[in-house]
Amino acid sequence: MNYLEALSRRYSVKKFNHQIIPQETLYNILESGKLSASSLGLQPYKIVIVESEEMKQKLIPAFYNPSQISTCSHLIVIISKKIIEENYIRGYFNHISEVRDTPVEKLDPFRNSINQHITQKTEDEIFNWAEKQSYIVLANLMYAAAIENIDSCPMEGFRQDLIEEILNINPETEKVTVTLALGYRSEEDHFQHMKKVRKPNEKLFKFI
Repeated sequence: MNYLEALSRRYSVKKFNHQIIPQETLYNILESGKLSASSLGLQPYKIVIVESEEMKQKLIPAFYNPSQISTCSHLIVIISKKIIEENYIRGYFNHISEVRDTPVEKLDPFRNSINQHITQKTEDEIFNWAEKQSYIVLANLMYAAAIENIDSCPMEGFRQDLIEEILNINPETEKVTVTLALGYRSEEDHFQHMKKVRKPNEKLFKFI
C-alpha cells in the first residue's frame, strides 16, 4: 500500500473486531518502534505489549474509554524513564561495544559527553526529554501499522496509578506516557466512514 494511502485510511479506531494480528505482522510493527530515532541512542523508554485477554480485562477499568481495550488484538504501553541511572548508561555502552566489536574504552569520549548531558538535567527535564522520544516511537508504530493494514488508536486517557499497579511499574523511576491499541476495525465503528479533517495546506505549511 502506498504510504499516503495508508495514512489516509488510518484513523483512531473506536471499536475493533477482536481479530488477532498475525505474529509476523506484529513483530514488523514492533521492529519499527525499535528502530525509532533516539537522542544519544539511549532509548529512555520500554515498550510493554499486552496480548493476553486476562491482562486486557484487568486493564479495562484503567481507561476512560474502554471499548478499544476490550476489543483490540494487542495493547502497547510505552513507558518513559524518569531517571537515567549509571548502570543503564553502562549497559548501553557495553551493548555498543558488543554490537560494533569495539573496545568499550574507545567509547569513553562519547560516554563522558552523555554523562555530562544527563547530570545537567533535573528529573523533570529528564522525563520531558524521554517522553518526547516516546512519542517518536508512537508515531513510528502507528505508521508501520498503517502500512501493514493494521488499525490503531493512540490513547492518553487512563488512570496512571491503576496502570502502574497492574503492570508493576515503579513510579519513582518510570511513568506511562501513552498507549496504543492495535487490531482490525469493527464494521460497527461508524467513524471509519467519516472524511478525514485536516488543515488545508495554506494554513499548515509555510515556505520561507
